Amino acid sequence: MSLKSPQITVMTRAAFKAARHLKRDFGEVENLQVSRKGPADFVSTADLKAEKILREELSRARPDYGFLMEESGASSAQNGETRRWLVDPLDGTTNFLHGLPHFAISIALEEKGEVIASVILDPIKDELFAAEKGQGAFLNDRRIRVSGRRRFDEGLFATGIPFKGRAGHKAFLEELEKVMAATAGVRRWGTAALDLAYVAAGRYEGFWERGLKSWDIAAGILLVREAGGQVSEIGGRAMTLDSGSILAANAQLHRDLGKLLNQPLD
Repeated sequence: MSLKSPQITVMTRAAFKAARHLKRDFGEVENLQVSRKGPADFVSTADLKAEKILREELSRARPDYGFLMEESGASSAQNGETRRWLVDPLDGTTNFLHGLPHFAISIALEEKGEVIASVILDPIKDELFAAEKGQGAFLNDRRIRVSGRRRFDEGLFATGIPFKGRAGHKAFLEELEKVMAATAGVRRWGTAALDLAYVAAGRYEGFWERGLKSWDIAAGILLVREAGGQVSEIGGRAMTLDSGSILAANAQLHRDLGKLLNQPLD
């Protein structure tokens, strides 16, 4: 079984076309022109090229849809259309620029604040995660589900670590201490889109992070939910694309992870 809808087909074709260029640039990463976008936050010619390809391909197929893209910002839908694409052309830019083969293209389709279709492509591992509202979540045409583990001490969790220029270092270390003491391990791979995709595929029991943007998480939110998981803010409030934090986990551990993150240290 797989997702064969017109929307998923459009998103998949665009992602694979952009991926071909990213893979070529990744093979020549030392020669990339790189400019500083902020402390420990880079934008490369690879980002910009991938975003241009994605915009062109998606616009050609759906000319009236709007856009929210990491590098070029927002553009409004036309002719009364209520849908827009949320695109991160290269999630994991720092990994990419350091030659680490763990990054992704993330595309989500939003309608009136709700994500209705999503694609996350890992070009190096050739893994395509896709979901559509009410149709389940898939990895390379195989149905995926969140983990069924119920015990923290057997669970593997992912997170994102605030780096130079980002606030919250002390608060994060306190959260990390709590989770480390209760679980089988914590991973930080630097790509929120793939972290959420891995929760959907049962590779992680859960994921939490603060300070992400809507294009970082939009596609992954739908993947986790369609794979049977739960997504909220870390404090327990309902998740929106503008939320300041995210907590995603299987149904058995979501509430408990939230409680753990919000309880004071002894």
